[in-house]
This record gives sequence, structure tokens and C-alpha cells, in this order.
Amino acid sequence: MRWIAALVAAALSIGAPMAAPRVAAADAPALDGILFVGSSIFHRWMNLQAQMAPLPISNIAFDGAQTDDMLRIVDTYVLPKRPRVVAYYCGSNDVSVGEPAAAIVGRIRQFIDRVTMALPGTTVVFVSVNRAPEKRDRWDVVDAINREIEQWASTNTRVVYVDVNPILINPDGSSRLELFMTDRLHLRPPAYEEFSRVLKPVLARAFAAQSLR
Repeated sequence: MRWIAALVAAALSIGAPMAAPRVAAADAPALDGILFVGSSIFHRWMNLQAQMAPLPISNIAFDGAQTDDMLRIVDTYVLPKRPRVVAYYCGSNDVSVGEPAAAIVGRIRQFIDRVTMALPGTTVVFVSVNRAPEKRDRWDVVDAINREIEQWASTNTRVVYVDVNPILINPDGSSRLELFMTDRLHLRPPAYEEFSRVLKPVLARAFAAQSLR
């Protein structure tokens, strides 16, 4: 177990129909690691491995994913790899197509329940749905999703809620447009740098806790 403690210490010291996710051989999910699942916000995190090193990261997120897609990949892509930690970002595309918050939250909870029931030693880290400027007229739905999952996580020891929206919002409530691509939805590299500083310590602690069980 000493290698796990050393790995975590090092990490904490560094501040339509669904298409199946295409996983490059170099990024094929390893057993017992940290598995990123979800949509383009994770899929386009190009420096994820380097920014999360030395944590054992695999990423099977894919562009366009919605929460019902996540339910379809649980048995074939998630559970067989027995991840100790699952990092989940999905729901943004559901918001874009007009889904209500309650339906989106229901599918997110179903995914998490299926994972934690099948893998009793696994923690799911839910990363808040982004308040992207492109979705400004549906921020109420985004906020409702995040609020419901945060409240649920507060009573569920298997779920950790991480709010990244403070990174994306100015003190006056406006979007930090310099962090977004021209589509006002996807993120530029500086946004991911800030995400890593918030998310990495959470993943390291969750990974360490599960490794000791």
C-alpha cells in the first residue's frame, strides 16, 4: 500500500443514437484506477493525463454524450474496469436539447446508483454542469441540476460534488469569456488548468480512501 500513499501524496502536492466511446490504446481504461466519463468537457481535456499525474487516469468521455448515453455504457465500459473512482461530467447536452432538470438529475442518480451498487468500493465524483455563456437562458436548469446533486451528495458517502463554476464566473456574475472558445461552450486550456487545481486534490483523496478499504 506504500506505493498508493506515495502516489497520492505526490498528487496532493501539485496544487441522436449514441456512438460508442472511442478509446485510444494509450488511454485504454486500466483496472482499479480513476475513470473519467461524460461529454465533451472531459473529452476535450487534452492535457488531462499530465495535469493529473501521477494519478492513474483513463478518459472515455466523448463529444455529444447525454445522461442516457452514460446509462448505456455502464455495463460495457465502466463496470468491467472496476474503477476506484469515477469522475462524471454529463448533463450539459441534455440541457441544450430542452430536458427538464428533474429528468436529468434522475438519470445522473441512476448512473451513480448502478456504479456504486455493482462496485461497493467505488466513489463517484460529480463535476458540476458548467454555466456556459451559450446556455445563459437555461442557467436556471443548470443551477437546479447542480443544487439537487450537491444536496444528494451531502447525504451519500459514495458521492462527492465538486463545483467548478466559481472558476468560470466573474464576481459580478458574468462569464469569464476568456476561458471559453468562440462557441461560448467549450473550454480553453487555461480553464482546464484551473479545473485541475480544484479537482485533482479531490480525486487524490477519494482514490486514497478507496485504496485503503
